[in-house]
Amino acid sequence: MKRLILGAIALGLFSAKAAAVDCSAYPVWESSAIYVGGNPAQYEGNAYRANYWTQNNNPATNSGTWAHWKYEGACDGSSSSSSSGSSSGSTSSSSGSSSGTSSSSGSSSGSTSSGSSSGSSGGSTSSGGGSCSSVQYVAGNAYSAGDLVQNVDQEFICNIAGWCSSDAAWAYEPGVGMHWEDAWSKVSDCGSSSSSSSSSGGSTSSGSGSSSSSGGSTSGGSSSGGNSGLLPKHALVGYWHNFDNGSGLYRISEVSDVWDVIVVAFVDDAGNGNIAFNLDPGLNKQQFIDDIAAKRAAGKIVIASYGGEKGTVTLNTDENVANFVSSTAAMIDEYGFDGIDIDLESGAGVMHGAPVIQNMVKAVKQLKQLYPNMYLSMAPEHPYVQGGYVSYTGIWGAYLPMIDQLRNELDLLHVQLYNNGGLSTPYRGTAYAAGSVDMMVSSALMLIEGFPLGYGNAGFFEGLRPDQIGLALPSGPKAAGSGFATTADINRALDCLTQLQNCGTLTPSQAYPTFNGVMTWSINWDMNDGGIFSGPVGSHVHNLP
Repeated sequence: MKRLILGAIALGLFSAKAAAVDCSAYPVWESSAIYVGGNPAQYEGNAYRANYWTQNNNPATNSGTWAHWKYEGACDGSSSSSSSGSSSGSTSSSSGSSSGTSSSSGSSSGSTSSGSSSGSSGGSTSSGGGSCSSVQYVAGNAYSAGDLVQNVDQEFICNIAGWCSSDAAWAYEPGVGMHWEDAWSKVSDCGSSSSSSSSSGGSTSSGSGSSSSSGGSTSGGSSSGGNSGLLPKHALVGYWHNFDNGSGLYRISEVSDVWDVIVVAFVDDAGNGNIAFNLDPGLNKQQFIDDIAAKRAAGKIVIASYGGEKGTVTLNTDENVANFVSSTAAMIDEYGFDGIDIDLESGAGVMHGAPVIQNMVKAVKQLKQLYPNMYLSMAPEHPYVQGGYVSYTGIWGAYLPMIDQLRNELDLLHVQLYNNGGLSTPYRGTAYAAGSVDMMVSSALMLIEGFPLGYGNAGFFEGLRPDQIGLALPSGPKAAGSGFATTADINRALDCLTQLQNCGTLTPSQAYPTFNGVMTWSINWDMNDGGIFSGPVGSHVHNLP
């Protein structure tokens, strides 16, 4: 990933917030109906508006910057429940859930939301009393981990300071918000019979499944061994960078809902194993935290990335590992990240035998103990991975021991197929050109099917599951120095891998329909360029079988 500072081009192109929408005037989407630009429709409890003429294009899988539909937000309960003549399978729901993805882990399965805005600061009002002596909860007040509050005649302990302190009462109001269990744990009933009311517009929670107060909150998906429950079957992943390299600086709330995973770049090395996340001074910290919470509430995954072109981590000793784990946990707690991404490049000294490799494995496994559902991705450059086919020394294949030891924790591996030229492969002994369909397909096949190391003289890398693999390309010609692939060719490579269609000269021996999707550097450049990547690629990814 590049940090080239080219000047400030701040183009605030659009804002894609997941706000609640009054859907009473939104007809239920019908597959046979014709819609033109500006026509509204609702589908599965969500509001959409047509960008241009469309028919039989499901809004849930065809929404994005340049797709047929623009996602406007979850219906607030005012939507009509049925429509005569609506197509089979097209149903309306008044739930606040986002289409296509599940909500953040830890939220109660019985919770419903009226869709109040995240800016609510009133919190709940309660007469308090009973057996509780703790202070009344107020949305937006500063709370630390371990603080006790009372709300709706119950007492709660704060687990995650950043979320507890959020003014997004609709999400984190204890006992009430859609995702309160991500931030708080219930301690006891206060024993008061007095009534209480919430100014947040009110979700109700079953109160079950609260997270542990030991600091190991569940952030991310629900399944063990990687493959986070939040990750869609086919995902569009993008790096949002916390600096302006000429593409512009944007709020997380401005990022289009077409992106399923937002990777925040980058975490800084604070020395002796410690890390720090230093927000660009052009952004507001509390606003940033609230924007992350809103994206997670909309079913998106937001993670923090280590590395980049010049980024480093210090992982040489056990003390470094301990500091890395504790400071990363503090960052996750403060900002509400779903997990982490490892994008270490030449600046971090990754090579065979370097202590950073084994110590990163140790650190990630310790973090998974604290956060069992922590999302984990990696974005190495291809010499560090598939390069192990040609040589297995120095940087060549140096990531493979880390990938191998973390294969059970890994959610998604998207190897950068740019800035490093073409790719030598075991398929007919051919080297494929950067940006070609064949290079994309062969790079994925090597990770799924495995490949010999050092031309067969250094062992064999066993493949990963197809759902753990994604392609990684630049979002446009300005986003990387080389390796640009057209969106048409990216979509052809996806078709080839998942359906054995539109292949180049290389056709896989079998289709891999669970192959995950595509990552890009970067969301900022894509926004600067008017969505030239996220529109066509995002729509194609979300329409894969």
